[in-house]
Amino acid sequence: MDLLGRLFEFVVNHYILASLFVAFLVAILVLESKRGGSKISAQGAVGLINRDEAIVVDIRDRKEFAEGRITGSVNIPLNSLKSRAAELNKHKDKQIIIADKMGQHSAMAVKQLNAEGFTNVARLNGGVGDWKASNLPLVKK
Repeated sequence: MDLLGRLFEFVVNHYILASLFVAFLVAILVLESKRGGSKISAQGAVGLINRDEAIVVDIRDRKEFAEGRITGSVNIPLNSLKSRAAELNKHKDKQIIIADKMGQHSAMAVKQLNAEGFTNVARLNGGVGDWKASNLPLVKK
């Protein structure tokens, strides 16, 4: 009997256990996606930035930031975000977009800013890497 047949037989014989597994898996995925904040595409970010409704916070280290950054972005490295969050207080009424290298650390930054009282925070989907891939401009210092 092949693996797929055995899996099907297990699910049929243990449907309650299989249902609980699927329910827990869905719950974990939903919880994790909400915990990291909403995502915004590079094109969506451009629209918000151009209408002056968003501020980009780049959480990459200073060296990566100097190699190329989104116009008008503020560099606050992730490891100092908690101590420097007060610098963003003047932007509390605007959408804050968190940008990192590839999108893997931005959820942590969103969580930290939410803990500091910022409610309108989103992640740049794919980070600066996706921004480059979309042929959007980066400026250098």
